[in-house]
Amino acid sequence: MATREEAVDILVIGAGPSGCVAASIANKQGYKVKIVERSKFPRFVIGESLLPKCMADLKEAGFLEVLEKQNYQKKHGARFIKGEKSCLFNFAEQYTEGWTWTWQVPRDHFDQVLANEVQKMGVDVAFESSVTAVEFDGSESTTTVVEREGSSYQIKAKYIIDSSGYGRVLPRLLGLEKKLNSPPRKAIFSHLTDSLRPEGADGKQITFVIHKTDVWMWVIPFSNGSTSVGFVGNSDFIDSFTGIDTDDRIRKMIAEVPQMSERFVSQTTTLPAKQIEAYAVSSKQLYGDGFVITGNSSEFIDPIFSSGVTFATQSGLLAAKLVGKKLSGENVDWDNEYATHLHQGVNTFRTYVKSWYDGSLQDIFFFTNDGEADPANKKIKRQICSVLAGYVWDMSNPFVRKHEKAVSTLAKVVKMV
Repeated sequence: MATREEAVDILVIGAGPSGCVAASIANKQGYKVKIVERSKFPRFVIGESLLPKCMADLKEAGFLEVLEKQNYQKKHGARFIKGEKSCLFNFAEQYTEGWTWTWQVPRDHFDQVLANEVQKMGVDVAFESSVTAVEFDGSESTTTVVEREGSSYQIKAKYIIDSSGYGRVLPRLLGLEKKLNSPPRKAIFSHLTDSLRPEGADGKQITFVIHKTDVWMWVIPFSNGSTSVGFVGNSDFIDSFTGIDTDDRIRKMIAEVPQMSERFVSQTTTLPAKQIEAYAVSSKQLYGDGFVITGNSSEFIDPIFSSGVTFATQSGLLAAKLVGKKLSGENVDWDNEYATHLHQGVNTFRTYVKSWYDGSLQDIFFFTNDGEADPANKKIKRQICSVLAGYVWDMSNPFVRKHEKAVSTLAKVVKMV
């Protein structure tokens, strides 16, 4: 039985990047905002490599200054390795005008910085608090929240922004969850010391190693000296490794990757290995009367192109602006102003994810890299680089505007060469 009641203009569920950006924007608009977060911070989540596109969102939300003080590892591009071949996409050479760098961040620290800063802005954040029920009644909603010790209370809100990420609170409570027809994949990952890190740019560069066509390894160096190492692939591959524990299994995987085994196989674990699976999910709708869904609560595709935080910040920023307009009495076309915008980005990345796992995009990467002196290849590489930088809303880019056709046509050309 709820013992007390609070009232706010906007309730944000989740204190991750999407929730903090949304709360900051709503707070700047003068609305009373509260964040409810089920976890105790700091806490670890996947998604440690950002994209340049999210930098503008973080700046607009007021987080850039405090983030610049954290000395995170700067990310200027992405390197892909397959056998003896290496392909580098430099964000400074992309097609779209915009940010040409971003960060590689330990997410527990990064998310804690955002949460601390949004509290300094005056937003109330309730940690270790779970949403157990939501009722919508005309112009307001009633949300039941259960605190860590078991007591509960209710929050009356004019609007709810669900930024709960993997918790997917509203999709779950409202029956909006939708399974995606994508092959079952698993990810296993850990943080390791990196005493054998190469000198210079190579040691700081995020790297993706193609182990098999549908199995890849990530290497994300942090400025604190540790490095995130993980594998993503089909279930058969991940499950074929047995061991004493998850740490033992991932070390056996690392030992099978000649490009990285010497560097990492003997390193010390700083974050125990974890495994997740069946992470490709979506929601039947992104908005409704009195609520909007953002970030991974709306859809999470795949970690290969590090799109998670960018969709989180972009959707949180846009959702908060539109909710502000709605509460001020303006008309909002949620379908065209929100859902269509997000679907454009999601669908673009989905094309690249699909072609990555069938191997055609991998062939394209190395083809454009090998023929970089060719002006046509160089232009194509710049256009693809913009997608990898997160600029999936730049409709002047043919690899965004006609993403499916552009990728499939180029894949056919590469196969014929």
